[in-house]
Amino acid sequence: MVRAGRVRLPRGWPIVDNRRVMIESSPPAGRPPGPPVALVTGASTGIGRATAEVFVRRGYRVVGTCRDPASLESADRPAGVRYVALDLADRVGVAACAQAILAEGGVDVLVNNAGQSAMGPLESVTVEAVEQLFAVNVFGPVQLTQLLLPSLRARRGGTVVMVGSMIAEFPLPFRSTYTASKLALKGFVLAARREVAPFGVRMTLVEPAYFKTALTGNRAVHLPADSPYAGPFAAVRASIARSDARGGDPRVVAEKIAGIAADDDPAPVYVVGGAGPALVAARRLLSARAAESLVARLYGLRR
Repeated sequence: MVRAGRVRLPRGWPIVDNRRVMIESSPPAGRPPGPPVALVTGASTGIGRATAEVFVRRGYRVVGTCRDPASLESADRPAGVRYVALDLADRVGVAACAQAILAEGGVDVLVNNAGQSAMGPLESVTVEAVEQLFAVNVFGPVQLTQLLLPSLRARRGGTVVMVGSMIAEFPLPFRSTYTASKLALKGFVLAARREVAPFGVRMTLVEPAYFKTALTGNRAVHLPADSPYAGPFAAVRASIARSDARGGDPRVVAEKIAGIAADDDPAPVYVVGGAGPALVAARRLLSARAAESLVARLYGLRR
């Protein structure tokens, strides 16, 4: 039970908004009986919803998150998915969500899918906007993972999947803040997966290319009307819009995530969608300057 002003979580968790969070006892050893449990963040639309649906079909008990479950119409609630509220920018809210999940026995699979998208010249993006983006795309998923890891360690198994973006392989001009957030997430996965592996916990990054998701319509744009970057920004934005229009079916990513959860030894990173895997393979053969020039040409930019 969450008391006003205090959430009991892992020992040593820092003070949040002048409220200290801690845990009363260690998680129980072993996996509780019953079907496996998957927690999927951002499960109301796009990749998250498709992932939740796939796990239901595979026999999981699925908990999906969104900011306001009460706002979901019945048609937007896939059968077998129970929704709980989660705003990844609210650290106390993330802690409360984790506490509620742990009180029910924890999870076998955590899919950190929820996120925000943004674009604009670096010069035009406020520090507050960068902080908000990182709160949702990086700090929230990392905090949720930290809080659920003790339970995964105790049951000696489980999978954490972080949903990143192929933009981490090919950084785009005017997407610097979004690119940086996805590169940060990738760094956490590649370093931490070796920490948790001895406890039977698997951690993997999935990097989708262009897919039809709510991020496309909700992408924040930071561009003043008189911006000197207006011309090249428009070229990149138009190219992204064309790629968004050709975006793939989110179920492709969902099936990959479910396959990772069933894999005893998943790879560190999976690039999913279109020519993404081939492009990443080719990227390894290019110099940094050549890769930069390739991206510029693909998105209609001149030097």
